Order: sequence, then C-alpha cells, then structure tokens
Amino acid sequence: MLAGMNSAATPLSLEAIDDPAGLTIAAPHALMNIVHLSVKESTVSATRTIGSAETLERDVVVVGAGPAGLMAARRLQAQGRSVAVLEARDRVGGRTWSVEIDGAFLELGGQWVSPDQEELLGLLDELGLQTYPRHREGASVYLAPDGSRHEFTGEMFPAGESTVAEMERVIGVLDELAAAMDPARPWEHPQARALDTVTFAEWLRGQTDDAAARENLAIFLAGGMITKPEHAFSALQAVLMAASAGSFSHLVDEDFILDRRVVGGMQGVSQAMADQLEPGTVHLDTPVRTIVRDADGTDGAAGDGGDAGVTVWSDRLTVRARQVVVAVPPTLYPRISFEPPLPRLQHQMHQHQSMGLVIKVHAVYETPFWRPKGLSGTGFGAQEICQEVYDNTNYGDARGTLVAFISDEQADAMFALPEETRRARILDSLANYLGEEAREPVVYYESDFASEEWTRGAYASSFDIGGIVRYGAHQREAVGPIHWACSDLAAEGFQHVDGALRQGRRAAEDVLAALPESAAAR
Repeated sequence: MLAGMNSAATPLSLEAIDDPAGLTIAAPHALMNIVHLSVKESTVSATRTIGSAETLERDVVVVGAGPAGLMAARRLQAQGRSVAVLEARDRVGGRTWSVEIDGAFLELGGQWVSPDQEELLGLLDELGLQTYPRHREGASVYLAPDGSRHEFTGEMFPAGESTVAEMERVIGVLDELAAAMDPARPWEHPQARALDTVTFAEWLRGQTDDAAARENLAIFLAGGMITKPEHAFSALQAVLMAASAGSFSHLVDEDFILDRRVVGGMQGVSQAMADQLEPGTVHLDTPVRTIVRDADGTDGAAGDGGDAGVTVWSDRLTVRARQVVVAVPPTLYPRISFEPPLPRLQHQMHQHQSMGLVIKVHAVYETPFWRPKGLSGTGFGAQEICQEVYDNTNYGDARGTLVAFISDEQADAMFALPEETRRARILDSLANYLGEEAREPVVYYESDFASEEWTRGAYASSFDIGGIVRYGAHQREAVGPIHWACSDLAAEGFQHVDGALRQGRRAAEDVLAALPESAAAR
C-alpha cells in the first residue's frame, strides 16, 4: 500500500467489557480502527468514537504542530517522506501564540529572539520573516527589598556596593560551572552529582550570605526561566539553563536574552512552516490518544524493529506509519496510551519532570507613557508581584504595551484572588515601577498556559532534584519507532523556540536514518 493512499478499515469483531465504574469499552479481537466508549448513566447513553473508518498511511506521524513538530515534518518532506501532523489544538504554534484580543495584538506565548539562536535565525531568513529590536532606550527601574525605587542605566541593579559585588562574584562562579558543561550531556559535568542533589536555593546560600544578592540572582533563573521556586530545582538545572544560553551572564543580560521580536509574532514561524507543507499534512483538533507499536517492534534504538511500525489513534484519524515523532512536552506523554507500555525507565523518568508556572501580563496603553519620562519600560523587583517588566510595544504601533511576569509561588498567590482584585494588585505593581498611568490600560490580559489542556504550565518542564543525573541521558532515546522532540529536551536553546527547532531537526535526522531507503517514494 502506498503511504499516500488510504486503506479501508478491517472489519472488527467487538466484545463489550463492562467496567464497574460504568464505562463500556468495545474491545477488538483484531487490530482496531475505531474504539467506541459508552458511558452508562441512569437515563442517557453517550458514545464517543476514536479513530477513523479508513486508515491514513504515511511514512511518519508527527504528534504536535508546535515548532519542533513542524520542523520535523518540514525536514522529512524535504527528503521525500510522507508525513501526517496531528495537533490537539485548533491552531499550530504550541507554546507560541500570537493573537488579537480586544483590538490589541498580543504575544501570549514565547516571543523573543537572542543573537545566539542560530537555528531560529536561519529559519527566519528561510521563511522571509523580519525581526525588530525590543525597545530599551532610557533608564530601567529597580525596586529594592525595602520598597525604595531606583532608576538606573547599565547592566547591574543599583543594589548597594556590597550586594552588587556579591552578585558579580557568584555570576562568575556560575559562568565557570556553565563553561565546564556540555549542555547536551549535563550529567557528565565534573560536579554533576553534587550539583544535582542540592537545590539552587541551598547552593546560593552556600555561595553568599547576602540575601539581596541571592534574591536578585533568583529573578533571572527561578522566576525568569525555570519558573519554579529556587528550592524546587537543582543547582545542576540552574547551570544547565545557563549553559544552554552560553553563560549565566547572558541570562542576566536582558538586552541579550530578550533582544528581538518577530514582526507579526512568533507564532508566525509555525504558521509559515505549516503553510509550506504539502496540503493536507496538518490535522487540527486531533488529539492523539493511543500509539500502538507492532508486535515485532522493540524497545531498543530506532531501527531495531526493521519494518515494524506504529498505528496512531486520535479523536478523528487513524494513521499507520513506520515511525512517529512525539513533539509535545514530556509532561503530556502520559496523556497518550502506549501499547505495549513504554519501558519502565521511561515511566519513571516522566514522573520526575514537571512544568513551571508563570502569569504573563499584557497591559496596553494609548501611548508608551513611560518613554517621555526617560524610562525604558524595563523593571526588576525580587519582592514585587511583577518581578520583571518590559516594554513590549508592537512593531509600528503608536500605542504602548507592557509585559510583566509573575512566577511560581507568587503566581499561586495571585490566582487565589478574585479576578478584579488580582488585576488591581498587578496594576499596582506596574505603577510602582512606571507611575500612576500604569493603573489605566485600555487592554489588559493575563496569559495562563497552566490552565490550557494541552500545555499545563510554562515555560517548559524540568527535572526534580537528582533527576538530570538519574534520567537525563535517556530522555531523548527512541523507543523502537517512537522518537521525542520538544524544547524541553534541548541542549542549546533549552525551553526556547530555537531549542524546539533544533530538536525537531534532530528527530527528523534520526527518523531518516531509521527508515529503509525503499520507503523514499512511499
């Protein structure tokens, strides 16, 4: 059967199995194409169908139409392979999402481009997408732990001479640790076990007695990147985050890490890739529920199963393929039923990874009122509700837009408040930085990816204490014909679009190496 063709479903012999909980499952005696789930209630019987009456046949199935999945599909089709991309959402882009809300264009997800993101920069050139610099002219604002407000220019907070000296010293230590790490193999760092079995908070306490220095450094890593409290991840995770960006110095330099934006929004990268795929490649509103490996497949490296393949069931389609790329965050792997089950190591590993939490606040004003005051719109405050604030004004827009970030436990506290109270508290925090005008936006919106069914957090997943040394070497290993790709697995560009693209390209290369040459024209 040619991979571009559809095959009719094999007739099914179904036996109903009654579950004590009231769920009736139609169980096939042969390979199933459609599964019917009937929920028994006192007066109503509802039936849900999974899969399709006909099986779509392709060389490769890609699960997820974010940057990683679409890059994998792009590379595979460029090599003549047939691909189906199945996306649970009603859009492409994954954790990038550019949308108009109340007449304002907002970047709800990932948005920034830094100079070291060569994979993303190269793709932007290929796609003909333009970038523009983040506005940064003027003074930044630092809100000290005692509540005092300080305007400053330059790279370092005006946090007092001794605190600044301690921050610079600890940044130097982190830079040295990052320089000794291959971000693709952090478990091989000379101090890997020692760093992975201590929290970043404890490590910082061992480095300096200056509480303000510790809090200020945590802004850039705990709140700004991992989006977990500094006591919830290891020092090795912190060093990996720094190494993935080139150094810790890069993480504390907002003019580097938050350098540019894409005209039209970062989601436009995924939209452009999807538009260039063959018609009918991407299927939206199609959550994948089950991936079944052939009986003669193995749990070993890709290619060990010979001609063995997979059958993928989603809410709308059944797809048969030789290989599959699962391009969603590791925290979503358990949403898919794997048959036979994934190896024990995979099951354990996925339970030791979790998402962070961040509220991305968007406030749009009639004008960028802070600029005439000589302010850049940039602000930092370790004990503020909004620990980071930036000018996020769109390209060519006369209005002014601020973006602010509220992470981990502070986000928990904000979500516990009634909506109007939360909004008022957040706008008060913006006013502490930039003035009373900040309390009166014409558009206000809070991005909350943690409540989105197919994301459940932000920005990316990370291991718990000891997880990198214990499991890191295995997280990108294929399971027979099943491959993994997402920014959460990236070395360079970890948790960024650049990292997602790198992982999509890597997965495509692994799939091409596993596919037999005879399948090239399927």
